[in-house]
Amino acid sequence: MKRIEFHDREKETEEIHGILDSEPSLITFVYGPINSGKTTLINNLIGQLPEEYAPFYINLRGRFITGYEDFLNVLFEIDEGSATDNIGEYAQSFLKDLKILSGIPIPLNLFEQIFEKKDKSKDMFKYIERFFTEMSEKRVPVLIVDELQVIGDMKIDGHLVYKLFNFFVRLTKELHLAHVFVVTSDSLFLEQVYSEAMLSERCKYLLADDFDYGTTIAFLDRYGFDMHEKEIAWHYVGGKPVSLVRLINEKRSEKEIEDVAASMLKLRTGEIRQRIRVLKIVNKKILFEKEEMELKYDDVTKILDKFSDEESYTYEMITPEITYLVKENILFVDPVNCIIKPQSHLNLLAIREVLKNV
Repeated sequence: MKRIEFHDREKETEEIHGILDSEPSLITFVYGPINSGKTTLINNLIGQLPEEYAPFYINLRGRFITGYEDFLNVLFEIDEGSATDNIGEYAQSFLKDLKILSGIPIPLNLFEQIFEKKDKSKDMFKYIERFFTEMSEKRVPVLIVDELQVIGDMKIDGHLVYKLFNFFVRLTKELHLAHVFVVTSDSLFLEQVYSEAMLSERCKYLLADDFDYGTTIAFLDRYGFDMHEKEIAWHYVGGKPVSLVRLINEKRSEKEIEDVAASMLKLRTGEIRQRIRVLKIVNKKILFEKEEMELKYDDVTKILDKFSDEESYTYEMITPEITYLVKENILFVDPVNCIIKPQSHLNLLAIREVLKNV
C-alpha cells in the first residue's frame, strides 16, 4: 500500500520545537478546522522527539466516556504485571526503553486504590504528578491530550475538564514539570475556554489550518498532478489535507480529478442542504448558554448568506445559529482571531450552491 507522506508543517513544527526547548510554563492548544492535519502534525512531531523527552499521547477520539471508570481506563495504561507501591522505582523502570505511551503507566494495585477512593481526581492527579516528578530527573514529560472536548460536559463533583485544566496549570505554570498540549477541532469548546478566561495568561494557541495555495500545489506536485489538475483540486477542495489525499488516491486509480471533485461537491451540497432545510419542518432546539433555544430557518440562512461573497468574516459574539452550524461541521470558529469561516473550501462552495435555492 502506498502511503501519503507528511508534508510541510514547518511553521507549526518550529513553533512547537520552540515551546519544547523552553521550560514548561504554559498549556498549548493546537486547534484548527476538522481534518486539517492536527493529529498528523502531533504524531509526526512525537516520532522525531529527542530521547530527552518522554511523550504520553492520550486520544479521546471515539471514546465513550460517561464516568470516572471510563476516563481512568483511557487516561492510564494499566500494568497488570506490576504490583509495586514505589512510584519512584516504577517510573525509573520506564526510562530505558520508553518511546511513546498511550496512557500514564500505573501498576494494577495502585489503579484499583485510586478507583476505590471517593475523590478519585485528587489521587489520580497526585499519582501523575509523582510519576512525572520521578521521570523528570532524566527526561522531560510531554503530555498530549487529543479531543479533550469529549469530556467537556462531564460533571463529577464539578466539571471534570475544569479539574483537568487546573491540574495542567499546576504541571506547567506552577511546577514547570511537564509540557502539556491539548489538541482539538471543536472550536466551540475552545471558544468557551477562551471567552471564560479560565486559562488567562496560562496558555497559548497554535492554529493548524488547512494548507495555503503554495503548500497545496507543492504537495500535489509530489504525486504527479499536472498544473491543470492542481488548479482543479484547489478550486474544489482548497488545502484540506484529507480531501487532497482522497484526490491523490483517486488519481492513482486513474479517475478524472474533475469528476471526483465535482462528485465530492455534489455530495457535500446535498448534506448541507438537508441540515438547513430540515429546520423548515422541525422545531429544532439547541442548548446555548445553558438554555434551550429554538432555531429558525431564516436566521440560519442569514448566517450562511454572509459567505455569498466572502470566505470569512469577523464576529462579535457566538449565536445559537452559529453554534448549530459549527456543531454540524459546516462552519469553523476561530476564537483567538474572532473569525468565522466554512470548515473547508468544499463547504464554502457547497454553501454557495445551497444559497442559490434559498
